[in-house]
Amino acid sequence: MAYSIKVEYAAHRRIRERNTRIYRLAHWPIWIWVFFLAPGWLMFDLFAAGGSVRNVLWLGVVLVGTGIAAYRGKLPGAEPAPYILRFDEDRSNPLYRRVCYTFAWNAALSFALLNLAGLVDAAVNRRWHMMQIYRYGYFPLCGLILLLGLLAMLPRVRRSTKGEGTERRYFYGTVWAVTLAQAVLLVLWKALPKTHTTDVTKLVVYILMLGGVGMAAVFGLLPRTRPILPGELMVAD
Repeated sequence: MAYSIKVEYAAHRRIRERNTRIYRLAHWPIWIWVFFLAPGWLMFDLFAAGGSVRNVLWLGVVLVGTGIAAYRGKLPGAEPAPYILRFDEDRSNPLYRRVCYTFAWNAALSFALLNLAGLVDAAVNRRWHMMQIYRYGYFPLCGLILLLGLLAMLPRVRRSTKGEGTERRYFYGTVWAVTLAQAVLLVLWKALPKTHTTDVTKLVVYILMLGGVGMAAVFGLLPRTRPILPGELMVAD
C-alpha cells in the first residue's frame, strides 16, 4: 500500500527489551498530570482562583496511587519491559493501559473542547461564561469519554493492540494539537487586554493552532504521528 504521508518501518526501529529506571520514572509525571486533571471543576478553580486545599489533597491521592501503579509496572511506559513489540499482533490490551489511556483522552479532549466552547460563547455573546461552562459541561463530557473508553471505542483503549501502529498517531496527534493550542491560548490570555477584539483574536488563533498542528500530525510531521508499517518487531511508547 502506497502512503502519501511520512511513515515509519518497524524493521528500522531499535528493539528495546527492557525499560531503564530513568525511562520508567520519566513516565510517572505524565500520568500524575493525567489523573490530577480528572476532576475538571477542581482544575478550573486552580487556574481561575489559585486552587484550595482540595487540590492539594487530590494531588496527594494521585501521587500515592500513580506511584504504587508505577512501582508495580502498571502504568504505560513504566513497565519493566515494553508490553507491545509486534504492533499488528492481536494481543489483549491490559486493563491498566485501557484505564490510563481513557483518562488521557479525557485530559486531552475535555479541556480543549470546553475552552473552545467558552471562546465561541465570548466571541458571540460578548460575555464570558467559562465558570458555568465548566460547572455544567465538564462532567457530562468526561462521562461520555469514559463511557467510550469502557466500550473500547477509543484509540489505544481497544481490547486488542492490533491497531497500535496507527492508533498511537491519533493519540499523539491530539496531544500535540491541544497542548500547543492551549499553551498559546494561555499566553494570549495573560498578555492581551480583556476586550471583545482580543476575545475574537484568541478564538481565531486557538482554532488555527488546533487545525494547523492537527494537519501536521495527519501528515506525520510530528514525533510519534507516523503510521508504522507492519511485519516486524517494534516498541510502542
